[in-house]
Amino acid sequence: MDSTNFSSPWSTLTIGDWICAAFVPVIAIVEAVMFAFSGCLELPNRRKSFRYGSREFARLANESPFTVNEVEALYELFKKLSSSIVNDGSIHKEELLLAMFNTPQGKNLFLDRVFDLFDEKRNGVIEFDEFVHALSVFHPYAPLDDKIDFAFRLYDLRQTGSIEREEVKQMVVAILMESDTKLSDDLLEAIIDKTFADADLDGDGKINEEEWNLFVLRHPNLLKNMTLPYLKDLTTSFPSFVFNTEVED
Repeated sequence: MDSTNFSSPWSTLTIGDWICAAFVPVIAIVEAVMFAFSGCLELPNRRKSFRYGSREFARLANESPFTVNEVEALYELFKKLSSSIVNDGSIHKEELLLAMFNTPQGKNLFLDRVFDLFDEKRNGVIEFDEFVHALSVFHPYAPLDDKIDFAFRLYDLRQTGSIEREEVKQMVVAILMESDTKLSDDLLEAIIDKTFADADLDGDGKINEEEWNLFVLRHPNLLKNMTLPYLKDLTTSFPSFVFNTEVED
């Protein structure tokens, strides 16, 4: 679809619709990683001695909405992903690319954002505790504040502590590319203007965390795509998760 004027149906989308749209490809990436469990993605499984055991599983369960058995189930997925290319007990970006696109090469804004947000320690890899913490955000029982914070950091591409106009524009352009849609420059700028008119309360051209929190409260459906219902009971949704369970809840 090629739009050159404001009569395009895209111009009728609410601000919340545009924000929600950015979460769709992110959720798709997280779901694709999860479905590696069900055999949809065939990754090589190389043996390696991992350092996590029952004590660590119990600690991570205490820090998240997951049960101990579900944390151990997540560990099975983590081991599969983290040994697909580099057998070092951590997930590298190339391994996430391989799981998503069957190739370790390429670039995708939303995959980059998922990887960066999962990589809490900023050391270029995803460790198991980071993996559990990040997936916890998408759990139905995760605190709303955690979802709001994750969504803020998703848009804060430069990690400056505020969302800038150019960052919103970059995300909207990426959404349009994902959906193979084209908009005129004027309509694209109108979308950005509409977003900042509602969210940038002090008019400084940036959306800070306080403004973001208020913005989300005014648009309660904004985070509707930030929840994966089946995370509520992994062992029921994916029975194969439990084949290696050693820890009792």
